Amino acid sequence: MRTPDLSPRATGGLMKSAAVHPRLLQAVKTAVAVAIAWKLAPLMPGVADEYPYYAPLGVIVASYPTLMGSVKNAMQTLAGLVIGVALAAAVILFSEPSVLTVSLVVGIGMLIGGIRQLGAGREYVPIAGLFVLIVGGPNADGYSIGYISQMTLGVVLGLAVNLLVAPPLRVTAAVKGLSRLRGALGDHLGTVADALDANWPPEEGEWSKQGATLAGTTTAVRRALAEADESRRINPRARIRPHDLRTDYDDLAALENATFYVRDLTDVLAGAAWGTPVPVELPAALRPPLAAAARATGAVVHEWDTGETSLASLETAEAAVAAVTQAIHDHRELGAEAIVAASAATLDLTRLLAALRPGIERDVPVPA
Repeated sequence: MRTPDLSPRATGGLMKSAAVHPRLLQAVKTAVAVAIAWKLAPLMPGVADEYPYYAPLGVIVASYPTLMGSVKNAMQTLAGLVIGVALAAAVILFSEPSVLTVSLVVGIGMLIGGIRQLGAGREYVPIAGLFVLIVGGPNADGYSIGYISQMTLGVVLGLAVNLLVAPPLRVTAAVKGLSRLRGALGDHLGTVADALDANWPPEEGEWSKQGATLAGTTTAVRRALAEADESRRINPRARIRPHDLRTDYDDLAALENATFYVRDLTDVLAGAAWGTPVPVELPAALRPPLAAAARATGAVVHEWDTGETSLASLETAEAAVAAVTQAIHDHRELGAEAIVAASAATLDLTRLLAALRPGIERDVPVPA
């Protein structure tokens, strides 16, 4: 069994990694803000000091993975609370709380909660109305003031701590996601090339089922980029660490197209090997050049990921794809049905390289 390294240096490294982990850092900041809110809540003037437990709840409402998200979530929640309290107040003005009035407030609150612009506050509309009528009871006015005041205190504290203590930037996670996607595409193309070089038909492997995984990865990367974009809004750290996400969005669009072509290529080869999803032929004479083209394309994707991009590698891959086209032309006597799979695969690789070329050309190192 491997003995864990408990030296001060290793332990310090682990603690540093834990400290900068976004989720852990957010949890620590929230815990600190909750403690401050709990201490300050009893100092609120008027009747608000009777409801100190709502201040920590306000902190939690304002604790969102991004600063802009925290502000948006907090404002929507407070808006939902005010609307819910207003509904309850309308009932109290004209009637006493009863089964009918409580049900009516909750029902109307649910309808108002359907307004999309309320966002996170939608759920709080019926909850606030219900709490004012049931918990507030005869002291509904004082309860309403205390409820909103303490929630507002918690929200302000939560936003302040989130702003002052390392407001999160999600750029690194998005960049790593793009790297994972490039790596997955490059690995997949290499595995496809290995399958073409193996005894035909090859044993059914993971490469034939990776389409859904690649699609899921692209979805996750797009979500990470959206979070990174939001995390930079109103974030003072964004000025210290500038990053142009437009380039990342361009790369993601190219990789999404590339993923589509790779999935189509995989389906074509699966059809040639096992007759699913569509049975096609792939003559033995065309498999070696197609394998070489897939391998060269995968190498280009890997180089792009490592930052060692070169136009020479891109041109080598394009030449390898052109060689498949030439091989198809040289074996046209096999007939249309025999070369349709190779033609479709060649077109997929051609379009894939065309999709990646703009980003690769942009990232080619400039000679010193």
